[in-house]
Amino acid sequence: MRMYTVYALYSERHQKIYVGFTSGLEKRILSHNKLATKGWTFRFRPWELVHTECFESKAEAIRREKSLKSARGREFIWGLIRGDAT
Repeated sequence: MRMYTVYALYSERHQKIYVGFTSGLEKRILSHNKLATKGWTFRFRPWELVHTECFESKAEAIRREKSLKSARGREFIWGLIRGDAT
């Protein structure tokens, strides 16, 4: 069975976060940091992985990705970066 990972990246240099999902996390992070030659994340390298969650279905992963992209979800991620107790 294929697993899907929702992940959050942080660019300390640019103070940006990025949320996405994938079925191949290592390759996807490599793409964000080294392989991609265009796109939004290309401009804000380097990226650090700060959060992951695994799901059995693509639909669940998409729902969680959307949740983390909301204002409340982004505040949750910023809290992780700051080291706030959650």
